[in-house]
Amino acid sequence: MSYSSWFSRLRSCSRTIRANLRSHPRFKTNHSNPIKTTDVVTSSRPILSWSSSLLPLALAVSAGSLAIHVQTNPSLCDSLDVDVGVVSVGGKGSTEYLVKGYHKDIPKELVDELKAICQVLWVMTLLVIQDNMTMDYDERYIHGKPQNSFHRAVNIPDVVVFPRFEEEVSKIVKSCNMHKVWGVLSGFVPIVPYGGATSIEGHTLSPHGGVCIDMSLMKRVKALHVEDMDVVVEPGIGWQELNEYLEPYGLFFPLDPAVRYGTMRENVINLKVVLANGDVVKTGSRARKSAAGYDLTRLVIGSEGTLGVITEVTLKLQKIPQHSVVAMCNFPTIKDAADVAIATMLSGIQVSRVELLDEVQVKAINIANGKNLPEAPTLMFEFIGTEAYSREQALIVQRIASEHSGSDFVFAEDPETKKELWKIRKEALWSGFAMAPNYEAMISVRTAENVNPKRRTGIASLRSDVCVPLSNLAELISRSKELLDASPLICPIVAHAGDGNFHTIILFDPNNDKHRQEAERLNHFMVCTALTMAGTCTGEHGVGTGKMKYLEKELGIEALVTMKRIKTALDPNNIMNPGKLIPPHVCF
Repeated sequence: MSYSSWFSRLRSCSRTIRANLRSHPRFKTNHSNPIKTTDVVTSSRPILSWSSSLLPLALAVSAGSLAIHVQTNPSLCDSLDVDVGVVSVGGKGSTEYLVKGYHKDIPKELVDELKAICQVLWVMTLLVIQDNMTMDYDERYIHGKPQNSFHRAVNIPDVVVFPRFEEEVSKIVKSCNMHKVWGVLSGFVPIVPYGGATSIEGHTLSPHGGVCIDMSLMKRVKALHVEDMDVVVEPGIGWQELNEYLEPYGLFFPLDPAVRYGTMRENVINLKVVLANGDVVKTGSRARKSAAGYDLTRLVIGSEGTLGVITEVTLKLQKIPQHSVVAMCNFPTIKDAADVAIATMLSGIQVSRVELLDEVQVKAINIANGKNLPEAPTLMFEFIGTEAYSREQALIVQRIASEHSGSDFVFAEDPETKKELWKIRKEALWSGFAMAPNYEAMISVRTAENVNPKRRTGIASLRSDVCVPLSNLAELISRSKELLDASPLICPIVAHAGDGNFHTIILFDPNNDKHRQEAERLNHFMVCTALTMAGTCTGEHGVGTGKMKYLEKELGIEALVTMKRIKTALDPNNIMNPGKLIPPHVCF
């Protein structure tokens, strides 16, 4: 871009910002409530927006590092150059994990509106008083501090609401989009959707306070179409709970296993979404395929709550398999195990699941569960179909494994034995913590500035989530394993080897800066190596705040600018899960 063109754009931008600053109450000479330095959260007391509390699972929930803008028009960048000590998390080269932000008490008028929405329900002609809103500190803290992540924010939600119906969600969002808060910067009230609380990349942090919408009470099965093999549900229902409901009908929702049936994205038919202005949009019909318009369903699924709040989901279902066989095999090296996973997929066998555990993970399982498994790289398979077909597949894979130094090949058909074998894999994460027996569970009290320095020593885990084309999996795992084995940290590996996705559970002391830096170094190496292999920084867990810094390298700045334009068009006031997904340095 020529210098003159750049200067012209800058001058035009400056006029817009200057005009908005003049109209802003802070810069009016007759302002009756001048802004004080205390408008920026710096106190060490617990964050309580009022002097006392009032009343005591889902699709994971974007853009920009600020929820509060100087202007109502879209800015060129979210990262404004205001010297108030705010650190941009997620920008290129960022190593921050404590997300800072601006915070002002939300208006009392909004609190009153939320009380009216969430605490009054008409059932037929009867008025029922509910308790679906809270400002209790403990409840707000739980919602503002991810339970499975070391990512943290300086603030927590001001209010947590628990809507029961789509209409309530719409009213809540509309109210937040209408009320402004005033501080060093002004803006509208931030919203953070909250589902199953399983996000680990900082998706549900509330760095600017605001309103957390907990969807856990919206868990109804609204319609089951057995002949069409689909179901309409609300977002608060868990997938295991849903499968218990579906089992009598001979159906199940195949979130697990993903190798055969695909990921969540491939198994959603349509959605209902509350947009930032409170409008409710349905993204498609129940048809299994459609060429009608933009694919809004996939757009919203990948938006992590930055474009709207999901209130209804139509899911594809599958028939419960007639028969299944679970198999397990050991290998001398992790590369041998990965090579067998690749060879199995290339053989044309319709394998249902292929999971890889390294010897560190197997050791953790032995310690945690009192097992006596061979502590070697291990592959676990599941084959489904008719009884004869499942056994035939198992025998073919046994032959492939033997060609790659596989040993101790065992398989099970008895339901209880199969359940016990898969329990090994499903409890891998929690087993990993058994590798650090001298650490206690972290117990901390968060204040406006930082964590209580008197907290007990704890253990944290940073979980990598890289995914590469299947042909590159063996090389990526081998190179990563070499680095991990040389590290002083404990790093078990678990891989969804059938689709090129693997996780490393890096255990470290979050109070030890050297530990945290080493964990970041290991994760950075794996992500960057995956990107050089045409892979991705996240196969499953999403971006949140933790993976934003890698998006430009993976997708390119043009793609990020396009995402930001979509975000700005659908959420011009930037109230929907602000500071997530789109890096703060992305500009128009």
